[in-house]
Amino acid sequence: MFLTPEQFMAWPRRAITLLGMSGVGKTTLSSKLPQSTWFHYSGDYRIGTKYLEEPILDNIKRQAMQVDFLRDLLRSDSIYIASNITVGNLAPISTFLGKVGARERGGLALDEFKRRQRLHGQAEIAAMKDVADFIVKAREIYGYDHFLNDAGGSLCELDDPDMLKVLADHTLILYLRAGDDMEQELIRRAAEKPKPLYYREDFLDRNLKVYLKETGEPAADDIDPDGFVRWIFPRLVQHRRPRYEALASKLGYTVDARTIEDLRDEQDFLQLVVGAIRQRNEK
Repeated sequence: MFLTPEQFMAWPRRAITLLGMSGVGKTTLSSKLPQSTWFHYSGDYRIGTKYLEEPILDNIKRQAMQVDFLRDLLRSDSIYIASNITVGNLAPISTFLGKVGARERGGLALDEFKRRQRLHGQAEIAAMKDVADFIVKAREIYGYDHFLNDAGGSLCELDDPDMLKVLADHTLILYLRAGDDMEQELIRRAAEKPKPLYYREDFLDRNLKVYLKETGEPAADDIDPDGFVRWIFPRLVQHRRPRYEALASKLGYTVDARTIEDLRDEQDFLQLVVGAIRQRNEK
Protein backbone atom coordinates (compact mmCIF):
# COMPACT_ATOMS: atom_id res chain seq x y z
CA MET A 1 0.00 0.00 0.00
CA PHE A 2 1.46 3.33 -1.08
CA LEU A 3 0.38 6.60 0.53
CA THR A 4 1.43 10.21 0.73
CA PRO A 5 2.53 11.47 4.15
CA GLU A 6 -0.78 13.34 4.45
CA GLN A 7 -2.79 10.26 3.59
CA PHE A 8 -0.86 8.19 6.11
CA MET A 9 -1.37 10.66 8.95
CA ALA A 10 -5.08 10.97 8.08
CA TRP A 11 -5.52 7.19 7.87
CA PRO A 12 -8.12 6.47 10.57
CA ARG A 13 -7.27 2.77 10.97
CA ARG A 14 -3.62 2.20 10.20
CA ALA A 15 -2.40 -1.28 9.28
CA ILE A 16 1.35 -1.86 9.00
CA THR A 17 3.47 -4.93 8.24
CA LEU A 18 6.97 -4.94 9.71
CA LEU A 19 9.47 -6.75 7.51
CA GLY A 20 13.03 -7.68 8.41
CA MET A 21 15.45 -10.24 9.82
CA SER A 22 14.63 -11.76 13.19
CA GLY A 23 16.37 -9.67 15.81
CA VAL A 24 16.26 -6.28 14.07
CA GLY A 25 13.64 -4.87 16.45
CA LYS A 26 10.17 -5.66 15.10
CA THR A 27 8.83 -6.89 18.41
CA THR A 28 10.68 -4.13 20.29
CA LEU A 29 9.01 -1.55 18.07
CA SER A 30 5.56 -3.00 18.71
CA SER A 31 6.11 -2.69 22.45
CA LYS A 32 6.49 1.09 22.08
CA LEU A 33 3.01 1.49 20.61
CA PRO A 34 -0.07 1.87 22.85
CA GLN A 35 -1.41 -1.60 23.61
CA SER A 36 -4.87 -0.09 23.98
CA THR A 37 -5.13 1.02 20.35
CA TRP A 38 -2.69 -1.17 18.38
CA PHE A 39 -3.45 -4.84 17.77
CA HIS A 40 -0.19 -6.80 17.65
CA TYR A 41 -0.47 -9.66 15.16
CA SER A 42 2.46 -12.05 15.45
CA GLY A 43 2.90 -14.28 12.41
CA ASP A 44 4.97 -16.73 14.45
CA TYR A 45 2.31 -16.90 17.17
CA ARG A 46 -0.37 -17.62 14.55
CA ILE A 47 1.81 -20.33 13.04
CA GLY A 48 2.31 -22.04 16.38
CA THR A 49 -1.22 -21.82 17.69
CA LYS A 50 -3.09 -22.52 14.46
CA TYR A 51 -1.20 -24.08 11.58
CA LEU A 52 1.51 -26.05 13.38
CA GLU A 53 -0.31 -26.73 16.63
CA GLU A 54 -0.84 -30.43 15.96
CA PRO A 55 2.64 -31.17 14.53
CA ILE A 56 4.23 -29.34 17.47
CA LEU A 57 2.23 -31.38 20.00
CA ASP A 58 2.94 -34.61 18.14
CA ASN A 59 6.65 -33.85 18.33
CA ILE A 60 6.46 -33.23 22.09
CA LYS A 61 4.42 -36.41 22.62
CA ARG A 62 6.95 -38.49 20.67
CA GLN A 63 9.66 -37.29 23.03
CA ALA A 64 7.49 -37.94 26.08
CA MET A 65 6.64 -41.47 24.92
CA GLN A 66 10.32 -42.36 25.16
CA VAL A 67 10.12 -41.91 28.94
CA ASP A 68 8.52 -44.93 30.60
CA PHE A 69 6.90 -42.92 33.38
CA LEU A 70 5.30 -40.43 31.00
CA ARG A 71 4.36 -43.05 28.40
CA ASP A 72 2.21 -44.98 30.85
CA LEU A 73 0.45 -41.82 32.00
CA LEU A 74 -0.20 -40.66 28.45
CA ARG A 75 -1.54 -44.01 27.28
CA SER A 76 -3.94 -44.16 30.23
CA ASP A 77 -5.09 -40.56 29.61
CA SER A 78 -3.90 -39.65 33.09
CA ILE A 79 -2.11 -36.57 31.79
CA TYR A 80 -2.30 -34.42 28.70
CA ILE A 81 0.31 -32.30 26.93
CA ALA A 82 -0.19 -28.76 25.69
CA SER A 83 2.26 -26.13 24.47
CA ASN A 84 2.20 -22.69 26.07
CA ILE A 85 3.08 -20.50 23.10
CA THR A 86 3.04 -16.74 23.65
CA VAL A 87 4.22 -13.81 21.56
CA GLY A 88 7.22 -13.59 23.90
CA ASN A 89 7.89 -17.33 24.05
CA LEU A 90 7.93 -19.16 20.72
CA ALA A 91 10.20 -21.98 21.89
CA PRO A 92 7.76 -24.78 20.93
CA ILE A 93 7.94 -23.65 17.29
CA SER A 94 11.74 -23.59 17.31
CA THR A 95 11.86 -27.00 18.97
CA PHE A 96 9.64 -28.43 16.24
CA LEU A 97 11.62 -26.80 13.42
CA GLY A 98 14.85 -28.23 14.79
CA LYS A 99 18.32 -28.38 13.21
CA VAL A 100 19.65 -30.75 10.61
CA GLY A 101 22.40 -33.07 11.77
CA ALA A 102 23.43 -36.05 13.84
CA ARG A 103 20.65 -37.40 16.03
CA GLU A 104 23.00 -38.07 18.95
CA ARG A 105 23.81 -34.35 18.95
CA GLY A 106 20.17 -33.31 18.95
CA GLY A 107 19.80 -33.04 15.18
CA LEU A 108 17.20 -34.22 12.69
CA ALA A 109 17.68 -36.47 9.69
CA LEU A 110 17.69 -34.44 6.47
CA ASP A 111 14.41 -35.88 5.15
CA GLU A 112 12.58 -35.13 8.42
CA PHE A 113 14.17 -31.70 8.65
CA LYS A 114 12.99 -30.84 5.14
CA ARG A 115 9.50 -32.12 5.91
CA ARG A 116 9.25 -29.76 8.89
CA GLN A 117 10.70 -26.91 6.83
CA ARG A 118 7.97 -27.38 4.22
CA LEU A 119 5.28 -27.43 6.90
CA HIS A 120 6.64 -24.21 8.38
CA GLY A 121 6.77 -22.50 5.00
CA GLN A 122 3.16 -23.45 4.26
CA ALA A 123 2.11 -22.31 7.73
CA GLU A 124 3.81 -18.93 7.37
CA ILE A 125 2.10 -18.29 4.04
CA ALA A 126 -1.28 -19.17 5.56
CA ALA A 127 -0.65 -16.95 8.60
CA MET A 128 0.16 -13.98 6.38
CA LYS A 129 -2.92 -14.57 4.25
CA ASP A 130 -4.94 -14.33 7.47
CA VAL A 131 -3.83 -10.72 7.99
CA ALA A 132 -6.74 -9.21 6.04
CA ASP A 133 -9.32 -11.04 8.15
CA PHE A 134 -7.54 -10.20 11.39
CA ILE A 135 -7.50 -6.51 10.57
CA VAL A 136 -11.29 -6.67 10.54
CA LYS A 137 -11.45 -8.88 13.64
CA ALA A 138 -9.13 -6.59 15.56
CA ARG A 139 -11.50 -3.70 14.95
CA GLU A 140 -14.93 -5.31 15.06
CA ILE A 141 -14.39 -7.84 17.86
CA TYR A 142 -11.66 -6.35 20.03
CA GLY A 143 -12.10 -2.64 19.32
CA TYR A 144 -8.55 -1.83 18.21
CA ASP A 145 -8.08 1.19 15.97
CA HIS A 146 -4.76 0.15 14.43
CA PHE A 147 -3.05 -3.07 13.37
CA LEU A 148 0.62 -4.09 13.40
CA ASN A 149 1.71 -7.25 11.60
CA ASP A 150 4.98 -8.56 13.04
CA ALA A 151 6.00 -10.76 10.11
CA GLY A 152 8.48 -13.59 10.53
CA GLY A 153 12.10 -13.14 9.53
CA SER A 154 11.75 -15.71 6.74
CA LEU A 155 8.90 -13.97 4.91
CA CYS A 156 11.27 -12.85 2.15
CA GLU A 157 11.88 -16.52 1.31
CA LEU A 158 8.24 -17.25 0.48
CA ASP A 159 7.48 -16.81 -3.19
CA ASP A 160 3.72 -16.70 -2.95
CA PRO A 161 2.13 -13.90 -5.03
CA ASP A 162 -1.27 -14.24 -3.36
CA MET A 163 0.26 -13.82 0.10
CA LEU A 164 2.22 -10.75 -0.98
CA LYS A 165 -0.90 -9.27 -2.58
CA VAL A 166 -2.83 -9.61 0.69
CA LEU A 167 -0.10 -7.77 2.59
CA ALA A 168 0.35 -5.08 -0.08
CA ASP A 169 -3.39 -4.48 -0.50
CA HIS A 170 -4.25 -4.30 3.19
CA THR A 171 -1.13 -2.98 4.95
CA LEU A 172 1.69 -0.50 4.55
CA ILE A 173 4.87 -2.59 4.37
CA LEU A 174 7.78 -1.17 6.35
CA TYR A 175 11.18 -2.82 5.95
CA LEU A 176 13.55 -2.49 8.91
CA ARG A 177 16.90 -2.64 7.16
CA ALA A 178 19.86 -3.87 9.19
CA GLY A 179 23.11 -2.06 8.47
CA ASP A 180 26.46 -3.80 8.34
CA ASP A 181 27.06 -3.31 12.06
CA MET A 182 23.69 -4.77 13.00
CA GLU A 183 24.14 -7.72 10.65
CA GLN A 184 27.44 -8.48 12.36
CA GLU A 185 25.68 -8.30 15.73
CA LEU A 186 23.03 -10.77 14.52
CA ILE A 187 25.78 -13.09 13.29
CA ARG A 188 27.57 -12.85 16.65
CA ARG A 189 24.36 -13.74 18.50
CA ALA A 190 23.74 -16.69 16.20
CA ALA A 191 27.26 -17.96 16.87
CA GLU A 192 26.77 -17.71 20.63
CA LYS A 193 23.35 -19.33 20.62
CA PRO A 194 22.54 -21.18 17.39
CA LYS A 195 18.80 -21.33 16.82
CA PRO A 196 16.62 -23.32 14.40
CA LEU A 197 16.10 -21.49 11.13
CA TYR A 198 13.93 -21.69 8.04
CA TYR A 199 15.72 -22.08 4.69
CA ARG A 200 14.63 -22.18 1.10
CA GLU A 201 15.23 -25.77 0.03
CA ASP A 202 17.46 -24.83 -2.90
CA PHE A 203 19.55 -22.60 -0.61
CA LEU A 204 19.83 -25.41 1.96
CA ASP A 205 20.85 -28.04 -0.59
CA ARG A 206 23.45 -25.78 -2.19
CA ASN A 207 25.06 -24.84 1.11
CA LEU A 208 24.93 -28.32 2.59
CA LYS A 209 26.96 -29.53 -0.36
CA VAL A 210 29.60 -26.86 0.29
CA TYR A 211 29.61 -27.55 4.05
CA LEU A 212 30.10 -31.30 3.59
CA LYS A 213 32.98 -30.66 1.20
CA GLU A 214 34.65 -28.23 3.62
CA THR A 215 34.23 -30.39 6.73
CA GLY A 216 34.70 -33.80 5.16
CA GLU A 217 31.56 -35.14 6.84
CA PRO A 218 30.05 -38.03 4.84
CA ALA A 219 26.41 -36.85 4.93
CA ALA A 220 24.03 -34.24 6.35
CA ASP A 221 22.80 -36.74 8.94
CA ASP A 222 26.32 -36.84 10.45
CA ILE A 223 27.04 -33.13 10.89
CA ASP A 224 27.10 -31.07 14.09
CA PRO A 225 23.70 -29.25 14.14
CA ASP A 226 24.99 -26.18 15.97
CA GLY A 227 28.16 -26.07 13.93
CA PHE A 228 26.16 -25.98 10.71
CA VAL A 229 23.93 -23.15 11.97
CA ARG A 230 26.99 -21.10 12.92
CA TRP A 231 28.50 -21.73 9.49
CA ILE A 232 25.41 -21.02 7.41
CA PHE A 233 23.96 -18.03 9.26
CA PRO A 234 26.28 -15.38 7.73
CA ARG A 235 25.45 -16.84 4.32
CA LEU A 236 21.75 -16.69 5.14
CA VAL A 237 22.03 -13.01 6.04
CA GLN A 238 23.81 -12.31 2.75
CA HIS A 239 21.21 -14.36 0.85
CA ARG A 240 18.21 -12.64 2.42
CA ARG A 241 19.39 -9.03 2.17
CA PRO A 242 18.64 -8.57 -1.56
CA ARG A 243 15.36 -10.43 -1.20
CA TYR A 244 14.19 -8.04 1.53
CA GLU A 245 15.33 -5.05 -0.47
CA ALA A 246 13.54 -6.25 -3.59
CA LEU A 247 10.29 -6.67 -1.65
CA ALA A 248 10.61 -3.24 -0.06
CA SER A 249 11.45 -1.61 -3.38
CA LYS A 250 8.40 -3.14 -5.04
CA LEU A 251 5.83 -3.08 -2.25
CA GLY A 252 6.80 -0.77 0.59
CA TYR A 253 9.12 1.57 2.42
CA THR A 254 12.49 1.27 4.12
CA VAL A 255 13.91 2.58 7.41
CA ASP A 256 17.20 1.99 9.21
CA ALA A 257 16.56 -0.61 11.92
CA ARG A 258 18.91 1.24 14.30
CA THR A 259 16.42 4.12 14.50
CA ILE A 260 14.05 1.82 16.40
CA GLU A 261 16.24 2.22 19.48
CA ASP A 262 15.59 5.97 19.52
CA LEU A 263 11.80 5.79 19.28
CA ARG A 264 10.06 6.90 22.45
CA ASP A 265 6.40 6.54 21.61
CA GLU A 266 3.73 6.29 18.93
CA GLN A 267 4.31 9.79 17.59
CA ASP A 268 7.97 9.05 17.02
CA PHE A 269 6.99 5.92 15.12
CA LEU A 270 4.47 7.75 12.94
CA GLN A 271 7.07 10.38 12.07
CA LEU A 272 9.51 7.61 11.19
CA VAL A 273 6.99 6.19 8.72
CA VAL A 274 6.27 9.63 7.30
CA GLY A 275 9.99 10.12 6.72
CA ALA A 276 10.22 6.78 4.90
CA ILE A 277 7.25 7.73 2.69
CA ARG A 278 8.80 11.09 1.81
CA GLN A 279 12.15 9.52 1.05
CA ARG A 280 10.58 7.05 -1.39
CA ASN A 281 8.35 9.68 -3.01
CA GLU A 282 11.36 11.93 -3.62
CA LYS A 283 13.26 9.28 -5.57
